[in-house]
Amino acid sequence: MSKSLKNLWGRFLFQDKGILPTRKLILLHASLSLILIISSFFFAISWPIIFLLNGFFVLFTLVDIVLSPSKKAVKVTRVLPAEMERGITYPVQIVVDNPTDQDMNCTLKDGVPQSFLRPFPIKGLVERGVRKKFTYHTVAPARGDYKVEKLYLRYKSRIGLWQKQMAVEQVFSVKVIPDMTETKQLLENAQRFLIHEGVNVRKQKSGVGEFAKIRTYVVGDDPRKINWRQTAKLQEVMTNEFEPEHGKYITILVDCGRMMGAELKKGNRLERSIEAALTVAAAALKKGDYVAVLAFSKKVKAYVPPAKGMPHLQTILQAIYNVQVDAAESNYAEVFQYLQLVQKKRSLILLFSDVKTFLYEESALIYLKKVRQRHLFFMIGVEDETLISRAKEASNTLEETMVKGIAQQQILIKKREKTKWEKQGLLMMEAREERLATAAVSHYIDTINRGLL
Repeated sequence: MSKSLKNLWGRFLFQDKGILPTRKLILLHASLSLILIISSFFFAISWPIIFLLNGFFVLFTLVDIVLSPSKKAVKVTRVLPAEMERGITYPVQIVVDNPTDQDMNCTLKDGVPQSFLRPFPIKGLVERGVRKKFTYHTVAPARGDYKVEKLYLRYKSRIGLWQKQMAVEQVFSVKVIPDMTETKQLLENAQRFLIHEGVNVRKQKSGVGEFAKIRTYVVGDDPRKINWRQTAKLQEVMTNEFEPEHGKYITILVDCGRMMGAELKKGNRLERSIEAALTVAAAALKKGDYVAVLAFSKKVKAYVPPAKGMPHLQTILQAIYNVQVDAAESNYAEVFQYLQLVQKKRSLILLFSDVKTFLYEESALIYLKKVRQRHLFFMIGVEDETLISRAKEASNTLEETMVKGIAQQQILIKKREKTKWEKQGLLMMEAREERLATAAVSHYIDTINRGLL
């Protein structure tokens, strides 16, 4: 196909600027041609008359184009958020300014990426001398950096025989970050968020932590914490309240290897791990702890040095929001070597990875034993719901029995390997995808409250 034909085809596909005939014009011209054909059977119509009638028809349609609003007068702008969360619906506004003395029947399309939700075309009437806003809603299903360039507008002429098409160049950069819903819920109500499997997070160890305040004694408080001086002064039983020490170091590792690309109900393992990692980071920063984040696959992809304070959460987010799954296996040995170089202080290491893959990395065990001498280690992954359901389902045929047996065997092998690693002091667990963040934050809070760091 030649370049001119591609441009012409692009106009019909709403991809270019130009002037296009409407269905009304095609029907009128077809009707005129049909009348002339039928008339030729009953009357002797010469070719000059046919050309003359067609010429008048063309002139009539050209007048309709001339009287339609000028494309230079019409203005179209877009209002689009610069940052969007994955999987969250956002409104986008398109503003059409019609300063002319004619009403416009408009059809709009926005040049958002193909992966976004595209509820187009948008149709509506823009009255004369009016600025009208059109709103549509879109969803970005995948993280990353995107460019939104052209904005397309079609509007009909006064009689409706032609429609003019505009391609307005408006370049916008859109950043799609992870879904921060769980992080926001944590910051709003941490205790409610930390209820896991119907049980509240374990209270902190008695006598451990920094003094926080003096409050009224309530039933269930430790009598050893009663502040007798304040009790005598106020004639009311008062107790000291302690909170865990601040300034602990938390290091979050996010695996970006091949197995993290496995699809789940909502995104993949990496998406869920990043969202859970950000939630843990928010919880630790809110408590006044230092947080470092490291994303890796074959090599280190991103590293954020430890720092404290809620503004550090934005630093972490900007560093890891665009990390993607690699088609290669993760190199755990290299990342643990790198970790020993950059993290000198004792910290809680939270590794988000695929447990099954990690269990068979014998080389990683050697480096982890060295890491365990200085740091606490905890690994968490998304459980394989398909494997669990296959192990529990009823078996009525020989094939179903074999599948169930293999699934149960895989679960037993995994448990045996986990036990071997846990004897070395390397704890690991799996959680359902919707509970991943809750389980990770619960373990962090439990570790801090028990004074293990």
